[in-house]
Amino acid sequence: MTGHRVPTKTESVSESVDTITGDYLGSQLGMPSKNRKTAPRKPRTDALRNRERILEVAKEVFTRSGANASLDDIAKEAGVGAGTLYRHFPTRDALIEAVYRTEVEKLAAAEKKFSASLPPIEALRAWMLLFVDYIATKQIIAPALNSLVGGPSRLYEGSRGRIQGAIDALVERAIKNGDIRRDLEPFDLLRALIGVSHVASGPDWQQSARRLVGILITGSRPIT
Repeated sequence: MTGHRVPTKTESVSESVDTITGDYLGSQLGMPSKNRKTAPRKPRTDALRNRERILEVAKEVFTRSGANASLDDIAKEAGVGAGTLYRHFPTRDALIEAVYRTEVEKLAAAEKKFSASLPPIEALRAWMLLFVDYIATKQIIAPALNSLVGGPSRLYEGSRGRIQGAIDALVERAIKNGDIRRDLEPFDLLRALIGVSHVASGPDWQQSARRLVGILITGSRPIT
């Protein structure tokens, strides 16, 4: 009986940067069937864990050392081989894009998580503090994002809508609970935090932004 080897199926670069919570890298070997289609193999748990760990470490390293940090150092700090990193993220651009997209996904998911576990005003506070971290990550990798083919607009497309939806839902919940004044424009809270990040002259701007979160929350209380 003779057979042939099915070519390895790997994820394309565009797929690797568009997929945030899933990973379809890997290979499949087997005999083709004329009458039956083989279902795609789901990513293994350890592969997903490796991918998530790489993204987590990459964010920390990029924040600490800039977007030109060594990818080999990121792999070593993540506890994986360089080959594993490059299988998930074939290029530096792919890794940078994935880090950015992951931060957006975290912001979107955190709205529901905080709303389900915290009082409305505290959910809003926690989410705004997370937004400060998002700004920091975006600032660090912005030069690299700008150098990508097509510029940052392709990456930023859709991000504002998801972030706007999250802050709108949090503020609406706090208003209904009587914690926030009804004439508050939700996105004004984010504009204030973004403004601090742009005018800050030192590395401690994040501390200033975090303090500002408390000030904004207090200033948004209903007038009595």
